[in-house]
Amino acid sequence: MSISSMEDTMATDTTIQASVRPQDGKMEEKASVVLKVGMVGDSQIGKTSLMVKYVEGSFDEDYIQTLGVNFMEKTISVRKTTITFSIWDLGGQREFVNMLPLVSNDAVALLFMFDLSRKSTLNSVKEWYRQARGFNKSGIPFLIGTKYDLFAQLGRDEQEEVTKQAKRFAKAMHAPLIFSSTSASINVQKIFKIVLAKAFDLKCVIPEIDTVGEPIVLYLDV
Repeated sequence: MSISSMEDTMATDTTIQASVRPQDGKMEEKASVVLKVGMVGDSQIGKTSLMVKYVEGSFDEDYIQTLGVNFMEKTISVRKTTITFSIWDLGGQREFVNMLPLVSNDAVALLFMFDLSRKSTLNSVKEWYRQARGFNKSGIPFLIGTKYDLFAQLGRDEQEEVTKQAKRFAKAMHAPLIFSSTSASINVQKIFKIVLAKAFDLKCVIPEIDTVGEPIVLYLDV
């Protein structure tokens, strides 16, 4: 499916807006669609930082704990369609798990996130996945590794071990796998471009990367 035909696919979920072109006075219909994206994972893995980086383009090294749920929006234009990413970020402490339905329900995509430099956060993805899927079985799952800049400093053996396990988890989840770094601006934009492509079955030309020691991007055969 091409970008130009996306409006037909989205017709049932869009709000049609009319705008006047001053030069000829004709009405032009513009479709708008909201894509809800839920972000879940352990605390201190960089969920909020990634969201802020994507929406505002900034990175703050000072850690601020998410208490409950964070929410931000970013609007982009694709041809004649206005797309708003509605991004929901759940605090990783277990006392906030009761808010998981708020983040998961009706999400088009669910980003299951972990810190590439802390293997325990990858192991936690299994439980986050189980719980989130209880509230949303249709959302497209993504497995997102954060802090690639720290991961790149690990020994080769540890990098291979984490990459192998992440690939295994992604395969079981039928999820794209993307390694990212907010501080180094690695693959942050690509995550949401691939979310958009998957949501509307659009052709995506982002090259895949499947080499240990490089920021993994795997999304085609999932």
